[in-house]
Amino acid sequence: MPWLQIKFDIHPDKVDEFSDILMETGAVSVTLEDGADQPIFEPPPGEIQLWQQTRVVGLYTEDTSYEDVIMAVQTHLNPTPKHTHEILEDKVWERVWMDEFHPICFGEKLWICPSWCEPPQDDAVNIKLDPGLAFGTGTHPTTSLCLKWLDANPPKGLDVIDYGCGSGILAVAAAMLGATQVWAIDHDQQAVLATTDNAKSNQVDQLIHAGTAKATPEHKVDLLLANILAQPLIEFAPKFAEMVKENAYIVLSGILDHQADSVIAAYQNDFDLEPIAYENEWVRITGKRKT
Repeated sequence: MPWLQIKFDIHPDKVDEFSDILMETGAVSVTLEDGADQPIFEPPPGEIQLWQQTRVVGLYTEDTSYEDVIMAVQTHLNPTPKHTHEILEDKVWERVWMDEFHPICFGEKLWICPSWCEPPQDDAVNIKLDPGLAFGTGTHPTTSLCLKWLDANPPKGLDVIDYGCGSGILAVAAAMLGATQVWAIDHDQQAVLATTDNAKSNQVDQLIHAGTAKATPEHKVDLLLANILAQPLIEFAPKFAEMVKENAYIVLSGILDHQADSVIAAYQNDFDLEPIAYENEWVRITGKRKT
């Protein structure tokens, strides 16, 4: 069955009101899109951010009249917001979605594989992970940088913290690469749940302790991974320095290249930092805790 899709450019302050208007006009779903290629990174806890130019997308059944929808919108907002419309042919959307994801190798032997795909290398470290609500499938450069570091530096026999765990991809990778225990920490309960599920799927749930910041271990650890954002990394620098042992490694990502100097300044007193690793406009900063 074809669908009628109408996209409206709306000021962020009017998004909720306009979404209700579209539902009143018969939309079967209303979604939001970026209207100006403006990325939004993880906001502070409890804060919701929208794009400065937000596009509200209404989806209607094929028997809906485009003209009738626009006339109905005009009774609430006149002039009508800038908009476009198109007819979408029906597809097996689950299959389309699944076809977008394939196994990816990070480094020499670490693979992230969707559950519906056969691992390309049976003798490699194959992590089963499906896209979900929590951040982290390996496709983003920040996650890729961390996975490549773990592949080159397997944490065998180490206690590890994954701070800002998202989907738990780094925690699971650390566990499957030989970590003794991993504490996966995130303020988002959805991320904690996703991490727990992914740990079970990869049979490392006995090694991973997922929870909020209250779940951090009382003892210092051998490795701390933090793939979050530059500003939280800067704020957490003293805390992270206290959470790791002498000579322990710290791996920081979620940093844009122009933010690297600020993050380095926050960590260089407590860590011997190594050369920056780059992937697109993102960087990874690693270092060893000073004695």
